[in-house]
Amino acid sequence: MARIIIDEREYECRDGVPVLLAALEAGFDVPHYCYHPSLSVVASCRLCLMEMKLPHPKTGEMGWAPKMFPSCQTPVKDGMEVRFNSDAVQENQRYCMEFFLINHPLDCPVCDKAGECYLQDYSEKFGNATSRMVDQKTKGPKKDVGPKTLLYTDRCVMCTRCVRFTEEISGTHELCVINRGVMNQIDVFPGIPLDNKMQGNVVDVCPVGALLDKDFLFKQRVWLLRSADSICPGCSTGCSIDVDANEDGLWRVKPRYNPKVNDYWMCDEGRFGWKYAFSKNRITQAATRRGGDWETLEWSEVPEVVNFRLTQCVQEHGAEKIGALLSPMMSCEEAWLLATHIRKIAPESTLAMGPVPIVGEDECFPVGCSPEEARFSISKEKCPNRRGIEMILDALGGSVLSFEAFVQSVADGKINGAWIAGGYPEPWVEKDLATAAAKLDVLVLQDLMCTDLLAQADVVLPFCAWTEREGCFVNRDGLVQPFKKARSAPEGAQRDGQYLFEIAGHRGLYSGARVREMMADSVPAVAEVYVPPRVPKYQH
Repeated sequence: MARIIIDEREYECRDGVPVLLAALEAGFDVPHYCYHPSLSVVASCRLCLMEMKLPHPKTGEMGWAPKMFPSCQTPVKDGMEVRFNSDAVQENQRYCMEFFLINHPLDCPVCDKAGECYLQDYSEKFGNATSRMVDQKTKGPKKDVGPKTLLYTDRCVMCTRCVRFTEEISGTHELCVINRGVMNQIDVFPGIPLDNKMQGNVVDVCPVGALLDKDFLFKQRVWLLRSADSICPGCSTGCSIDVDANEDGLWRVKPRYNPKVNDYWMCDEGRFGWKYAFSKNRITQAATRRGGDWETLEWSEVPEVVNFRLTQCVQEHGAEKIGALLSPMMSCEEAWLLATHIRKIAPESTLAMGPVPIVGEDECFPVGCSPEEARFSISKEKCPNRRGIEMILDALGGSVLSFEAFVQSVADGKINGAWIAGGYPEPWVEKDLATAAAKLDVLVLQDLMCTDLLAQADVVLPFCAWTEREGCFVNRDGLVQPFKKARSAPEGAQRDGQYLFEIAGHRGLYSGARVREMMADSVPAVAEVYVPPRVPKYQH
C-alpha cells in the first residue's frame, strides 16, 4: 500500500490507482467530469488538476512544480505529495466551471438530472456566483439518438464518457464526437442508432443532463424517490441495483456498484423489465375453493386453511404422497420456509425445483469478446435463484426430483397433494403440468400471474414481485446477495415471506435476516451474505 500526502495529511491508498481516486476514497470532493473508474482516462475536462511536489532539475530539492497535473492521469507513488487546496488549483476550478457554463441553458427546473447533477453541485461549490457571459448563448440541438434515449447537446460538457462506454464496455461503437473545436458534439454514426442491450448505462455515466432516459422523462423529481438496495431478478448474473420508488410507484432501476458481479453496469433487460409488477393479470388475493365457488380468505385464516388441506391429504394418502415445487424466482428464505414446513407435515414428501427459463446463450460484452475477457455478461438463465434452490434441496435431502420427474409423478398418481410455486413474469405453465395438476386432490398454488393452474387450485396465494419482498438470491457464481423491499405489496396481498413464516408456525414479523439465522445450521452458506461497498456519488 502506497502512502501519499494530500493537503498536508498522509493517507494510505491502493497501489497504482490515480491520485484522483485515492483522494475520493480518502473523502476529498475533487471535481471531475471525464474520469470514470471503469473507463479509460482521457484527462480532457481539466477540473481535477492538482499541484505536486517534484525534485528540482538542478538541485534535486523537492518543491512545488510550476505547472499543475491532472490527478486522474497521475498514478499514486509512495511518498508523493500533492495538494488541491491551493489558490492556483481553486482558480483553475473556477475558470473551468465558467467555461462549462458559458453556453449551458438554465434548464434545472425542468431537467431530469436536477438533484443529482455534477454541474449543479460543482457550480455551487467550485464555480462563481455570477456569470460574465453577456452574449447570446449558442444553443445545441436535441437529438433522438435511439429508441430509449434522448441527447440534449446544449447541456453536454463533452466528457466523452458515453462514447468510451460504447467503445470499451458494450463494444457496439454507436456514439462518436463530430465536428471540431467549439462545434464539438456527441452524435451517433449515420444509420446506427443507440440500440444495444446495455445502452441505458450511457444515461447513468452522463454527469449532467445531456443524455436522458425516455422511460423516466418528466416522471418524477429525483429528490422525492426512495432508493432500496436490491438484486436484479432478470437473469442469474445477479446484478446489484437500486430500485427507486415513490408513493408505491416504481419509477426506475439503476445499477449499483458491485466489483464481484456487475461493476457499475446493468443490461436493459433488467433496467426496463420490471413493468410486469403492475400487470392487471396479477393474483392479489388469497382465496380457497369451497364447493365450486371461490371464497376470499382473510390473511389470519390462511395458515389454518392451508395446513388443514395439507394435513388432511397426508391422513388420506400418506406422507409420501405430498410434494412441493419450489420456484427459482423465490428467495432462499421463502423456499426454505416452504420446504421445511412441507417436510414437517410430511417427512417423506417429495421436493423439486420449478423450470429454469433458458433463452439463447450467455452474452458477453464488449460484443464479440470471450467469457474470460468479458467486462459484463447477460446469463441465458432467466431466473435469479437456481443455485439457491439447489442449495436448499441438497441440504434437506430426502426425495428430490427434477421438474420433469415431478410432473410425471403427479401424472402417474404418485403425488396426490402439492404446493406449486410459480412467480414467473412470463407464461410458464406447459400443457403437461396443467394436465397432471388436474389429477391432484389438493393443490396449493402460489403464483404471480393467473395461469392455467388456477382452475385446478384449491387454495391460491399471491406471489409478490421481488420489489415487494426481501430476502437473498444466490447467483450463478454462488454469491449470496440480499435484497430489500422497495414498495408495498398490492392492496389485498401479503408478502410471501410473511405468510410462509406464519404458515410454518412462527410468530411475529418476517425478516430475511431473522430467517437466515434459523437457516444457518442446515444451510450454512447463507449465514454470510455479500453486500458490496457503497461508493460515494463522486466516485462514478
